[in-house]
Amino acid sequence: MKVLDTDVCIEILRGNPRVLARRQATPDRVATTWITACELAYGAANSGYPDKNRTLVTEFLSTLPILGLDLPGSLLFGHHKTRLRRNGASVADADLMIASIALARGASLVTGNTRHYDRFEDLPLEDWIRRPPAGQ
Repeated sequence: MKVLDTDVCIEILRGNPRVLARRQATPDRVATTWITACELAYGAANSGYPDKNRTLVTEFLSTLPILGLDLPGSLLFGHHKTRLRRNGASVADADLMIASIALARGASLVTGNTRHYDRFEDLPLEDWIRRPPAGQ
């Protein structure tokens, strides 16, 4: 499974050809998180064209599962937030929840913000925005 981060969803909504091609080429199940859904809804509401963008976001989100933060993900959140704090590092709670959701499901996180997530050594990351697929 691949979990799409907010920046990747935005690129899909904008019609970025590289990201669209990667989305179409992946044989894996693709989902996103409730955090990303909330961020996209906020972006649409706060835009210059809220009605149009709300419709685009709603139509896009209806095409994928939206994953929540269950008990295993919550426990991972607590573990990693404590680990990072003790190491003098921090990650925004929203990013920490997204990472925890993906980790709890054994999924890869698809993001252009790999530096936000590279502190999670067990979290596979894919950058569909800036990096071409392997072998290209």
